[in-house]
Amino acid sequence: MSLVIRARRVVLPDGIRPAAVRIEGGRIAAIVGYDDAPAAVTLADDEALLPGLVDSHVHVNEPGRTEWEGFVTATRAAAAGGVTTIVDMPLNSIPPTTSVDALHVKRAAAEARVAVDVAFWGGAVPGNADQLRPLHEEGVAGFKCFLLDSGVPEFPPLDDDGLRAALTEIARFDGLLIAHAEDAGVIAGAPAPEGRSYARFLASRPGRAEETAIGGLIAAARDTGARVHVVHLADAGALPLLRRARADGVRITVETCPHYLTFAAEEIPDGDTAFKCCPPIRQQEHRAGLWAALAAGDIDLVVSDHSPCTPELKRLDLGDFGQAWGGIASVQVALPAVWTGARARGLGLGVVVRWMAQRPAELAQLSGKGAIAVGKDADLVAFAPDETFTVGALEHRNPVTPYAGRELTGVVRGTWLRGEPVGGAPRGRLLHRGEP
Repeated sequence: MSLVIRARRVVLPDGIRPAAVRIEGGRIAAIVGYDDAPAAVTLADDEALLPGLVDSHVHVNEPGRTEWEGFVTATRAAAAGGVTTIVDMPLNSIPPTTSVDALHVKRAAAEARVAVDVAFWGGAVPGNADQLRPLHEEGVAGFKCFLLDSGVPEFPPLDDDGLRAALTEIARFDGLLIAHAEDAGVIAGAPAPEGRSYARFLASRPGRAEETAIGGLIAAARDTGARVHVVHLADAGALPLLRRARADGVRITVETCPHYLTFAAEEIPDGDTAFKCCPPIRQQEHRAGLWAALAAGDIDLVVSDHSPCTPELKRLDLGDFGQAWGGIASVQVALPAVWTGARARGLGLGVVVRWMAQRPAELAQLSGKGAIAVGKDADLVAFAPDETFTVGALEHRNPVTPYAGRELTGVVRGTWLRGEPVGGAPRGRLLHRGEP
């Protein structure tokens, strides 16, 4: 099919300007002046045309824990939030994606049921080093590991020897390891996370746990030469470690998440376990430090870490942070949450697109995604950056989110996947790393 979409503000890799985007066969065929092509679709004057976002950190949980989330509901929520590609995490599903057979099970669960495109992470766990290359050859984006208990028994953590063994194997084919970096020993020496006090929960997972684990990851990456990535950074105190490692030539990248940029520990009510996640939301100084690092380029990308569960597992009835599951449902509101904070700090749509579309696509090696550019998939979003709304009902399976009732700025008014509006029958594809 052929289509032209034009807007007074089109967010392009080289800036924002009026333009018309011509689409042929689901891909961007040309980008011309606003008045240089007849338009089948013209965005309103208060809308900007963005590339579809790429969220490289989503826990779909299907199969096995589909009552927590699922491919149908997660991808509908993603589309409603302007996310046209997600990369599914290997844990919380049963089986976890730690073998080629398990990847086939995961893909079969998703086939013909997804509203947006979906790629997959593999998992690195004790004893599966022989599966890493086969999973890489099957097209996973890379390998997720935990450096402490993951919270689910079927996805155990790597100790230092296991981490180095995995990195040695991954370095042989220049793959990527992404790590949940908190140190089990530091956390074992901290107070137990029990009761309604958020301050006590925060003390149970101190920033030093992130710093110690990231230091160990950097050392292992330096010794093996492997590429590594730190997921969901919450502790701004770890940033000097990361800066030094990069200056020394260690191939390391890092992400943070909307909840660490939006909320602060001082604002979280005791007993409100909707806010529980790991690492925890830290104090205002950390929020400010993360924003400064994003603006400076020291943090590479922002992704949701969408990790929902059933309301019962959140233990809102007790408000006990020790008993509640840790995870925040956010894929649908990630863009407005980040834009609300960026706009307040004088940062523009171009940098938000870089954090949330371009760089996640680069991390997952999805070369057809992440920008409005000739040859890319025509994944596009009509976004009203000045409109405010109050977060209400969302598309994901379970309703618990700390964003409920919060006023955000920026409304997604339309989403196109490969040039066709998202809606109706699911049209998402299952992607392999490196696909053009």
